Amino acid sequence: MNKDKQAFYEVFTALQCFILAHMHKGEVNGVTATHYNLIEYIYRHDQCTGKQVAKAFNISPPAVSRQFKFLIAQGLIEQEQSPEDRRIFHLRVTGKGRFIVDNSENFRETVAQKASQNLSKTELKSLTALLSKVMDKIGTKGA
Repeated sequence: MNKDKQAFYEVFTALQCFILAHMHKGEVNGVTATHYNLIEYIYRHDQCTGKQVAKAFNISPPAVSRQFKFLIAQGLIEQEQSPEDRRIFHLRVTGKGRFIVDNSENFRETVAQKASQNLSKTELKSLTALLSKVMDKIGTKGA
């Protein structure tokens, strides 16, 4: 690994360690980025259905159903049968799930605020553009 790549690797590792050390998920183990994205979507679209979530994430209903089973078992989301149509189940985030989303947002706001205070406008624009480019290239933008 050349010197520039090594320097980037070290800074990126330090950032990752900082994020992991400060990202409190409560007493929840095994929550992946996919789980988090599903929880956050349901949080933002209260009373949505599994079909709506599957469509929003462009994944099959059986695949999203497997994820829901895990999230329900962990107490992060709950589902309730519609009184109007018993074939429809509405999804809702529990207090434990809300804790994860709220804590994550608070952490992102804190990091963004610290970064914007320590970088000039030009540096912040450059960093944003570079990170966006990296995220586009590794295929995680919007994930």
